[in-house]
Amino acid sequence: MKLVTYNIQYGIGLDGKYDVGRIADAVRGADVIALQEVTRNNPRNGDRDMVAEIGEALPDYFVAYASNFEVNIGSRLDAGRAVTRTFQLGNMVLSKTPIHLSRNLLLPRSRSLERMNFQRGALEALIETPLGFIRFYSTHLDHRSPVERQSQIRFLRQRLLNYALEGGGLSGIPEIGLPDLPYPEAFIVMGDFNMLPGSPEYVELAGRPDHEFGMPLTADLAVDVAQRLEVSGLFTWIDPNRPNDAGRHKCIDYVFTSASLAGS
Repeated sequence: MKLVTYNIQYGIGLDGKYDVGRIADAVRGADVIALQEVTRNNPRNGDRDMVAEIGEALPDYFVAYASNFEVNIGSRLDAGRAVTRTFQLGNMVLSKTPIHLSRNLLLPRSRSLERMNFQRGALEALIETPLGFIRFYSTHLDHRSPVERQSQIRFLRQRLLNYALEGGGLSGIPEIGLPDLPYPEAFIVMGDFNMLPGSPEYVELAGRPDHEFGMPLTADLAVDVAQRLEVSGLFTWIDPNRPNDAGRHKCIDYVFTSASLAGS
């Protein structure tokens, strides 16, 4: 399978231009795509409806989207009718095959008194693949606090490991005449984690290498695909103010899988 994760930053590139078309060109062809910072009515990109535009640019994909918050930016009465206008920001999953079930997991957060801090989420999508049913997640963790990221990862890790026990977004649906859905152990979580390899929050999710046996492959930890494949020199973030400064290149975006998938 070909997987892509991409924080599209409201659709604005390093050149400062808004262009959903080139984003679509960059991800087109993947089996499953995880996008972050997908917005509606965002003042920073001219109030575009990115959900609709991405859907139009990639018409052969099935789409799940969830906003992590909605804030009023001009709702009003117009000739006696209520017109709701909200700024939304969230994550998206696109799949070549139907998405059978989705839900949005709201991650723990604390109020920031200085830098902007908003509700983060992990969009969960149950998708049938050539490897069977797999749970896919598109997520975006806090950008300003490693303590908050660690709290978010603890919460997310429990959802990843306890899916069958908790029942996902829906269970017992034969009661209304629909076939029950599977509760697969296998998962793939992709996104902008805003953490560096080996950081405490990274270790919380994926563990740390043993001095002799290397990185553990155990059922209670996620597996960093790039690390498992021994990919070196990978970076996913470039400082927009110093794009040519290699010292400012970072790896903060990841694809993690369940140990069962990594070991198969």
